[in-house]
Amino acid sequence: MNRLLLSVLLAAPGFVATGFAADDVHDVAKRIHESSAVLNEIMSAGDKAIPHDLLEKAQCVGIVPNLKRAGFIVGAKYGKGVITCRTENGAGWSGPSTIRIEGGSVGFQIGLGETDLIFIVNHRSGMAALEKDKFTVGGDASAMAGPVGRSTTAETDAMMKAEMLSWSRSRGAFAGVSLEGATMRPDNDDNAKLYGRPATQREILRGEVRPPQAAEPLYNELNRWAPYKKGE
Repeated sequence: MNRLLLSVLLAAPGFVATGFAADDVHDVAKRIHESSAVLNEIMSAGDKAIPHDLLEKAQCVGIVPNLKRAGFIVGAKYGKGVITCRTENGAGWSGPSTIRIEGGSVGFQIGLGETDLIFIVNHRSGMAALEKDKFTVGGDASAMAGPVGRSTTAETDAMMKAEMLSWSRSRGAFAGVSLEGATMRPDNDDNAKLYGRPATQREILRGEVRPPQAAEPLYNELNRWAPYKKGE
């Protein structure tokens, strides 16, 4: 009896830790799934969507779903999301890296309630900024509010030179929004949970880490709206 009790006590901590690890991974996978749903809903909006030609040219796509209003008005200012980039080796999209966005302003829409954020990185130089431990939008990477519509037939020089374009959706209203002053950094803890080991954002975005199965819904939407074109 005593031996049985001792075995149970010794096994319990490992069992609890494993349970928490599974829950943690589930939370990260849920965020990826929510991000794919946000992309689908926004891109299915026709004339109120992100222009297809911009998305097709994007080097990276980042999504922060369900950003709470209070998060950018009082107290801690941050939201969690994911970002993935096109790889140079012809493998398609990189594994998703989990990110935190903090501070800055996302415009008046933030006062309306929950907000979804989407941003795209246009150039490799912008992608290089993402590989830093922390970077500031508008400082380390130039940014503008993105246009809305089926296509960008009237592209401006400023828009094409901007390294990052961004949009927000709140209560059904979708519009380009500036992330000027916001900071972004990888969530290393969540990335370690997702990939089963520590992985830098640089490794992940350069396709040096095998993508997790949880990323499939996100890849389905990216390949639908921004198909990978070999040689880009």
